[in-house]
Amino acid sequence: MVNKDQVAGVARQVKGSVKQAAGKATGNRRTQAEGVADKIAGKVQKAYGDVKDKVKKAF
Repeated sequence: MVNKDQVAGVARQVKGSVKQAAGKATGNRRTQAEGVADKIAGKVQKAYGDVKDKVKKAF
């Protein structure tokens, strides 16, 4: 079962990838860095959702 944190995490990773690519294409380092930060935050959020899901399944 997928929970909202997993979905939001993946969405944030995709948003970060797009932002990073846009920053790289335009030479805007700030946008590129924000994209990397969004990707990392998305991975953390998805991992949190994965843990929540495993805990829920265990009980």
